[in-house]
This record gives sequence, structure tokens and C-alpha cells, in this order.
Amino acid sequence: MLIHKTEIRVRYADTDQMKFVYNGKYFEYFEVSRTEMLREIGLPYQLVESKGFQLPVLETHAKYFSPAKYDDILIVDSVVKENPVFKIHIDYRVIRKATDELLAEGFTEHVFIKESTKKPSRPPLFFVEAMKPFFNN
Repeated sequence: MLIHKTEIRVRYADTDQMKFVYNGKYFEYFEVSRTEMLREIGLPYQLVESKGFQLPVLETHAKYFSPAKYDDILIVDSVVKENPVFKIHIDYRVIRKATDELLAEGFTEHVFIKESTKKPSRPPLFFVEAMKPFFNN
């Protein structure tokens, strides 16, 4: 299993009229955490794209429990539970660092496509090799 924690401070621009983090911002937080997770294991998006592959989003989901507010420090956990075969599923948990309170959870699913054809593809070997240490199969 691959687990990564990313720390994010809520900016004023992230909040809505109720002074809560706008619900759509959580998907940006997911993206930041996902990007940092892949970068940490040697798979920055720039590398993936330079090798002719892209990872568009197929599906997203979020469930909200309690609002984040301006200046909160959030911990966003990104978790990959299964080695990607055709698509990659990433789960997220957003936690308020000061209280360890779960604020939101969700997931994104991404498909691998070849940049040149925009057609679905199996994960490229370099991606599979970078993920291999986190899975027992």
C-alpha cells in the first residue's frame, strides 16, 4: 500500500461566503496531495507526460463531515491500495492538523492514455516498476 501525507494551509481565497472552504477546493487539495505522492516515488507528472502518457480523471467523489476554515493546516492523506492494472484508484482523507478531526474523504480514479492517440493504455512499465515496492504482488 502506498500512503502519502501532504500538509496544506487554507488560504483566504479557498473560503466561501460562509467562511468555510468551498467544497470544490477539496478536489484541488486531492490533486496537490496526489501530485506530491507521485513526485515522492519518482513519478512527477512531467516525467509521465514526457514519456507519452497522461492520467485523466475518470471519476471523483467527496464526502464532507466538518468544514475547514481560513488558516487551518490540513493533512491530506493519499492512499493507493492496489497496484494499478488498467486504472489507478486513489483514496483521500482530509484532517485538521490541530485537532486530528476528519473533515472530508473521497477518491479519484484515473485511466492511463497514450498522449499521441488519447486511447486507454495499460500502465507503462516505468510506472509499474516505481509502484512495485509498495505492493506484495
